[in-house]
Amino acid sequence: MTVGAASYLAGFFAYLFLSALLLVSWRGNVTGRWLVLASFVTTAWSGVLAIQEIFHFFPAAVVWSVEIVRTYVWLLFLSKLFNPLKDAGADSNSTTSRIINRGVHLAVGFQVVYVWISPGLERYYPDVFQPAFQLCGHVGLALIGLVLVEQYFRNIRTDLRWRIKFLCFALGGMFAYDFYLYSDALLFQRINPDLWLARGAVSALLPPLFIVSAARNPQWSVDVFVSRQVVFHSATLLGAGIYLLLMATAGYYIKIYGGEWGTVAQIVFLVGAFLLLALLLFSGQMRARTRVFLSKNFFNYAYDYREEWLRIITMLSDTGSGLALEERIIVALGQAVESPSGVLWVRESNGHLVWRASFGEPELDVPLVDGGDAVVRYMEDKEWIVNLPEMVTMPEAYDGLNRPMWLEPASDAWLLVPLFQQKRCMSGLLLLTRPRTPIHWNWEVIDLLKTSSRLAASYLALEDAGRALAEARQFEGFNRLSAFIIHDLKNLIAQLSLVVRNAERHHNNPEFMRDAIKTVDHAVGKMSRLMSQLKNSGSAQSEKVIDLGALVREVLESRKAQAPIPTCDMFRQSILVRANRDRLASSFEHIIQNAQDAAGKNGRVHIRMKMSKTGHAAVEIEDNGRGMDEEFIRTRLFKPFETTKGVTGMGIGAYESREYIRSLGGELSVTSEPGKRTLFSFSIPVVSNSDELALNEVNSA
Repeated sequence: MTVGAASYLAGFFAYLFLSALLLVSWRGNVTGRWLVLASFVTTAWSGVLAIQEIFHFFPAAVVWSVEIVRTYVWLLFLSKLFNPLKDAGADSNSTTSRIINRGVHLAVGFQVVYVWISPGLERYYPDVFQPAFQLCGHVGLALIGLVLVEQYFRNIRTDLRWRIKFLCFALGGMFAYDFYLYSDALLFQRINPDLWLARGAVSALLPPLFIVSAARNPQWSVDVFVSRQVVFHSATLLGAGIYLLLMATAGYYIKIYGGEWGTVAQIVFLVGAFLLLALLLFSGQMRARTRVFLSKNFFNYAYDYREEWLRIITMLSDTGSGLALEERIIVALGQAVESPSGVLWVRESNGHLVWRASFGEPELDVPLVDGGDAVVRYMEDKEWIVNLPEMVTMPEAYDGLNRPMWLEPASDAWLLVPLFQQKRCMSGLLLLTRPRTPIHWNWEVIDLLKTSSRLAASYLALEDAGRALAEARQFEGFNRLSAFIIHDLKNLIAQLSLVVRNAERHHNNPEFMRDAIKTVDHAVGKMSRLMSQLKNSGSAQSEKVIDLGALVREVLESRKAQAPIPTCDMFRQSILVRANRDRLASSFEHIIQNAQDAAGKNGRVHIRMKMSKTGHAAVEIEDNGRGMDEEFIRTRLFKPFETTKGVTGMGIGAYESREYIRSLGGELSVTSEPGKRTLFSFSIPVVSNSDELALNEVNSA
């Protein structure tokens, strides 16, 4: 493939993309239709010339006709742009457009006719008709295009020129290149082959300018959206490419004219150029300047609000970033205005603003800001963001406020952004330092910061509420554990009280003394374990694999002191469960004691242990006491601090037992027949006997 073919193929694909984009986005307006048509014609023009460079297939008259049609369509598009000039404020009307159209039709028609008849005229009348006449026609069409572009730009309102300046650059460049090409050919009586071959690549540079112009002119009904990220990265790549091209050119000349040091100097120069490029690409200040420049010159608004809003939400909710929420707030709002650092203060219950976090190097260490400070009151009353440099240059805009004294150490302080959760209810204050690049301070920046600060304030309020809730839950858990421990202490006190009451009468009985010492030893051990639980604020830290049968037998042994003495049917094989030994024993003991109280001294309490069909260990405690009705079981049995024992009960034994069994993944259920019996059923997940680790834990215990 020749260089010329590659050049025109580049133009073909560039305009093919432009044509597809414009066609999909077109909404029926006449101006937009002509832009789409001009793009398609230019695509065809590039394709014809690429084929011609490869195969030399078309006659010269066809190639020149395609050339003229491409120019003709763009001239008609320009003429359509003159129609709305009256509405835009220029002293013109549709008559101008009609005159331009007629002039373009006449010039193009004459040129096309001459292209087809010129071979015969030049053959039969060589003294009158020469090839220079055709070149003069192309020069004239290019000149008409340049005049139309200049007049269109000159006659449009000044405040609207930003909409069409890139279009004028593109069309002006196109016609100027043609003017130079054909003027050079007219001067030297031949077309410069280098200029002709480069046209395709040069034309491929223009579609981005047409896209931006279409996006800036919605009245064309071409709804083109240009992604800011694409523009930013494309500009970065284009700038890097131009930079590398210039550096390569400089290196080439160093090699040629550098003498014996030429090659070495070229290598050193190119390595230095690459290092400089890397520094520029990774420079935060350079990237910020590029982003601001593109936003000012390529878009209607300074921000892509969809992308900006998603970025802020993502940053605020990114708990995996390693930054605290307060630091994420500084980063999120700072990135919106290219500020590299900041400080956040949060209002406490006493009304003062207390330092919560800082990010970067804000050059400020103020632990507390008085809630009655004049600037703070101003921001609360006006709901306004304070621009500190503007406060100095325009004091009348801030009711004559002076720069706060507590900001004197921070020479780079720029903005004070209040965080409002509700109207005139400031929950925090954010200080942002000077941006990496100058920011145009206007309503758009202010509104973005106001909206973002409200979102940040809501996140901060949720975070504080979550912390308060977590602390409340910790206290709730501690209080609940304390209630359970007090309940167990009540039972221990009852046992020790019984020993004390019988000591005076049986203190000379050796068997009584042995039982009394054993009871006291059991009570001391139980109280020590309860104290350990209270210190650890829960039981999960001391869970281990235990033998359920051995634990049930231990509980039954401790309950023999009260009548009726429980009987039991034990499962013959060992059943292993993972639990806190004292908490699980306490659960069994509560239910067995309740069963003994309900059955009375002459009643019966029976315990059965087996494996259920679900694979859980089942421990059933049955008594023949007075029983309970369904309403009591449903509404009062497992409700804390509900008791039928008067002042001797606390009403948390059954509740504690069920809650702990549920925490193990099991369940405590009850069935009862009033006046006949009550059956409590424990269902507890088991640990497999084949689990060597579990068996080792049991053996070590």
